[in-house]
Amino acid sequence: MARFLVVLDVDSTLIENEVIELLAEEAGALDVVASITRDAMNGLLDFEQSLRSRVATLAGLPESVFATVGAKVLVTKGVERMIAGIHAAGGRVGVVSGGFHEVVDPVAERLGLDYWRANRLAVDAEGTLTGGLTGPVIDADAKASTLREWADDFGVPLSQTVAIGDGANDLPMMAITGLSVGFDAKAPVRDEANLIMDNRDLSQVLALLGLRG
Repeated sequence: MARFLVVLDVDSTLIENEVIELLAEEAGALDVVASITRDAMNGLLDFEQSLRSRVATLAGLPESVFATVGAKVLVTKGVERMIAGIHAAGGRVGVVSGGFHEVVDPVAERLGLDYWRANRLAVDAEGTLTGGLTGPVIDADAKASTLREWADDFGVPLSQTVAIGDGANDLPMMAITGLSVGFDAKAPVRDEANLIMDNRDLSQVLALLGLRG
């Protein structure tokens, strides 16, 4: 059995969307948030600082916004085939995201992922977003430590792990894996990844692992 652990970023990798931008659109702050996101993914801003700045624009939204935004999420082509192929070979698939559990959870459950981790948005007693976060922040270092944790849980060495991402906050995770794949990646990732995949079809990952879909 090919015991690979494949860990993906979520926004613009597992899915076609940037969830923070979908939320910001509902808050009327899309232009500001999209600009901050772009700079953060290109490594021009500290990720946690940029995340908190973007989340602050969501203050006042009702928690029903998670369902509204969730309905707009589009998984990237080839995701289901990739997951099925890896599972058939005895591997596992996880996602670790600088995005939000409230939107990632339903997607992960529907796709049958083995692991997932993301940030959590703070909601007050009235069911309104406060503009803050709750719990530990999933930043670049947390992505790397999460991949290590899951590899240990699965009982595979890091040499049998694959990290797939597109932004600067994926680089520490990608640096410790057996294979790093820049998926339609931003400039910092294109410089560091072992392999660049510009065709937005994640089923191509199977061929990289010597697997059939």
